[in-house]
Amino acid sequence: MLQIRNFLFRLWFYYRQGWGTYFSTIVAAANTLIVTYYLAIEKSEVLREAFPSFTLFGLMVIGVGLPLLISVGYVHYKKSPAFSTEVDINVEANPYMYKLVPGWMKNAQFPVYLLMLNMMIKMSKNEKMSSEDIEMMTAIQKDLKHLIDGGSVGKTAKSTKE
Repeated sequence: MLQIRNFLFRLWFYYRQGWGTYFSTIVAAANTLIVTYYLAIEKSEVLREAFPSFTLFGLMVIGVGLPLLISVGYVHYKKSPAFSTEVDINVEANPYMYKLVPGWMKNAQFPVYLLMLNMMIKMSKNEKMSSEDIEMMTAIQKDLKHLIDGGSVGKTAKSTKE
């Protein structure tokens, strides 16, 4: 049951990405052009003189609108606090901003950091490595070699399903 629910949520996520990022943008742009031209411009004598055909109107909107919208997107990301606020909210809502990501970070990268720190402390105290330290180093070395060879470490989404 959990696998079906997970699969359905994945489908829902992919649908929203496809619709929201690609399809709706194209449909909304076409809809706006068509509705604006045939309901507003075609019924106004002044505007009809400026845009005698839908093709001319479309080309004009694309020529002016596309650079304008690119500029607005640039300002959104680079010049206004809007995007940085969105990132702040995503950081607050994402638990992995405050935890180790499962997989290579949790099972290989940070254990190496911890081991190096422990070794530095022992070296500063003139202590020797214990057999436990050597076992830990060998296990991490094995995981790193496995990662380098293209494998994975830790629990992956695939390994929990199988």
